[in-house]
Amino acid sequence: SIAFRWRKHGHSGFLQAVQRPSPMRLDDLQDIDDQKSRIDANTRQFIKKQPANNVLLTGTRGSGKSSLIKALLNEYSPKGLRVIEVEKGDLVDLPDIVDLVEGRPERFIIYCDDLSFDAGDATYKALKVVLDGSITSPPENVLIYATSNRRHLMPEYFEENLENKRVGEEIHPGEAVEEKISLSERFGVWISFYPFDQDAYLNIVAHWLKSFGCEAPEIARAERDALNWALMRGSRSGRVAWQFAKDWAGAHKSKSSSGTK
Repeated sequence: SIAFRWRKHGHSGFLQAVQRPSPMRLDDLQDIDDQKSRIDANTRQFIKKQPANNVLLTGTRGSGKSSLIKALLNEYSPKGLRVIEVEKGDLVDLPDIVDLVEGRPERFIIYCDDLSFDAGDATYKALKVVLDGSITSPPENVLIYATSNRRHLMPEYFEENLENKRVGEEIHPGEAVEEKISLSERFGVWISFYPFDQDAYLNIVAHWLKSFGCEAPEIARAERDALNWALMRGSRSGRVAWQFAKDWAGAHKSKSSSGTK
């Protein structure tokens, strides 16, 4: 397989092969060319066994962060790229996962989606160690790519910025802030995603409608419905555009089939 999930059974874990990886392609991701080029360059360096960084993708929901990693897998799996998806709750197993794949000829991206930590959540420490905090050097065939809706992965509070103010039993609350920020800083590449404007949203709608077999006149006719759909959803994201295109193309193909009969 080219993709795996880390699964737990009791106190032990194993890599489960993904039977149907996402078919997403880089060309399917519209209006995020700068983000694509940056992560693509880093991934190509990794594939070529050149120095490359761990990557944190942050920003607005539905903008293509997760889809970009899936597309990279399809682009570079013929060259040995593999992806292992790990849930946030299983991050404590990262050292075991790394040990499993170290020394193999493939290049592994450990993928953590929608990453953030609540106050008091200690699982982030395992991630820090694997990123850059252990006496052992990370394997050269492993990188971590994570997505998050927030750039700083742990919550911060105004009161923590006051060195001379007591925060619970913490004597030096400012040092707690440094610890929280240090997690994000261990990702060498930060890539930010932003909300789409109307033109970008309609471009994405048109791309997906075309992929579903709609002709140019149909795509033009769908624009008003696409804008109303985004208004009802309160978002002009790539995910919303894809969902609209599926709904509109499916409904109109059904009508065409009924008319033919």
